[in-house]
Amino acid sequence: MNEIKEGNRIPSVLLVGYNGANNTGSEARLLTIIDDVKAVLGKNTRISVPTLNEKNLRRYLNETKTLKIRPMPSIFYFSLKKMVKNHDIIMLVEGSCYMDTWSPILLSAFLWATSWAKKYNKPSIAYAIDSGPLSEVNKKKVRREASKTGLIITRTQAAANRLKEIGVKAPIEVTADTAFCFQSKPKDEHILQNIWPKIGQKQIVGFALINPYCWPVKFKLIGKKKNCYRWPYYFSQSEQRKEKAEKLSTIFANEADRLIEKHNKAIALICMESVDEFFAMKTFEKIKNKKWVKIFSSKNYNASQMNSILCNLNYLISMRYHACVLSMAAGVPMIGIAHDLRIPDLFKDMELMDLVFNYDEITPNLLNNTFEQLIKSEKYPNIICRSYHQHQLRAKRNIELLAKYLKNQKL
Repeated sequence: MNEIKEGNRIPSVLLVGYNGANNTGSEARLLTIIDDVKAVLGKNTRISVPTLNEKNLRRYLNETKTLKIRPMPSIFYFSLKKMVKNHDIIMLVEGSCYMDTWSPILLSAFLWATSWAKKYNKPSIAYAIDSGPLSEVNKKKVRREASKTGLIITRTQAAANRLKEIGVKAPIEVTADTAFCFQSKPKDEHILQNIWPKIGQKQIVGFALINPYCWPVKFKLIGKKKNCYRWPYYFSQSEQRKEKAEKLSTIFANEADRLIEKHNKAIALICMESVDEFFAMKTFEKIKNKKWVKIFSSKNYNASQMNSILCNLNYLISMRYHACVLSMAAGVPMIGIAHDLRIPDLFKDMELMDLVFNYDEITPNLLNNTFEQLIKSEKYPNIICRSYHQHQLRAKRNIELLAKYLKNQKL
């Protein structure tokens, strides 16, 4: 595409998202979106990436003269406001944008950036994002602030419908997640075999797990250190939540042992975000056949490597949206376990609703029977691959919509 310039200079872009959290999905999205921005505005576009976790972000994002990491304090409002003022284009780049499943603090950051972009008369775009469950208070906030966005691009039709239902008035287009265009580096193609050579010809079942009972993260001035995400933000915790999490990890551990003993499988515990490690370790400790189990964490492997690991699985049981998305490229047969609406939306698009259920519905029999259904049928890889290519075609519209919007803004 031709470079779009503002006067005699290339405009600056602020990418507001969940950057630097050691989250594979957010990392894949960010890298793909940076490529999109450069394709539209030119390779010398000045891009800023704000983050609460500078050290983590530097693991996979290399600064250049035109690409800068912008650290923010934990209480980020003044800093983010200043960044919005100092940039020409504001883009919301976190997939879990208009929802409070993970944390109302994240939602407030995205709405804050949008609000100040409007006040400073800056073009703003929510780029291939999602919507989901919201409290009544946050529905009102989203309706008011998201309506100030120049263009909202959602990654599913269901997400667009939810925003319209709560009264968001901004223009909305529907595409697909930018991660559908993400590809691993060639050097990472065989990383799983290199890391874990002892499994030989064993098939590998991935378990991409989260502890749904520790979310959302909430603002608290004082709390227990073990529950602290980053001060002053703390995971949700109670004795009841702890008991439910223990029960859930036991179900997963028992299913892992069953697959090892009955089906001669190896188990890869996939941590798509580093905060998933605690729950993965809890599950690992309960598995009897530890010889055939290995943990793979986004803290240790970048998005290219994690993507390759996911695509080399034989089966996947996933509570993580982007574990599903990235493994679709290889047609990996999968079971989706929903924590919010994103995985059901994806499985509905794939017409595989018989393979998805909510985390609070899980029983040993449900998980066993669903996996037996998965393993006995040969139809799923073709269905998933076909859906992946359809989503990828939709995702390629993101860059077209970005270019059209900025052109209309005379940028």
